[in-house]
Amino acid sequence: MLIGPSGAGKSTFAARHFASTEVLSSDALRAMVADDPNDQAATDAAFELLHTALGLRLARRRLTVVDATNVERWARAGLLAIARRHHRPATAIAFALPVAVCLERNAARLDRRLPPPAIRRQHRLMTASLATLAEEGLESVWRLDDATAVAGARLERVPGQRSV
Repeated sequence: MLIGPSGAGKSTFAARHFASTEVLSSDALRAMVADDPNDQAATDAAFELLHTALGLRLARRRLTVVDATNVERWARAGLLAIARRHHRPATAIAFALPVAVCLERNAARLDRRLPPPAIRRQHRLMTASLATLAEEGLESVWRLDDATAVAGARLERVPGQRSV
């Protein structure tokens, strides 16, 4: 799972490192159910679809990346429960960029700009979570603290392995 406030670069990172079929994006699923990735009224339906797709993919032992803010423990707990049910490990990549970077990127967006207080709230929740992520049942937690770390991150797949 990717963890971080809006504007931290999660979707860009996912698109760069994973096949589109491997990524379950909350924004894309909101668009799927409501024709609008910004339609917050579609969030419950989008996450119902996300959780169903996650379970189906994990049952087939497919690498799956959840691209959502995941800044609240209860949201991560739901994902971890699905992984446990399918006996699959769960890993987190936390985008702990400075809030100013997230706000700047959000302001530059043309398509889905969030109110700055929402991003500050997401950042506070994520920051508070960083110390306890390892205790939540994740197999590993990777933390990226700035844009340079995000841009320089390298992921390696083990040859012959169909999923992580």
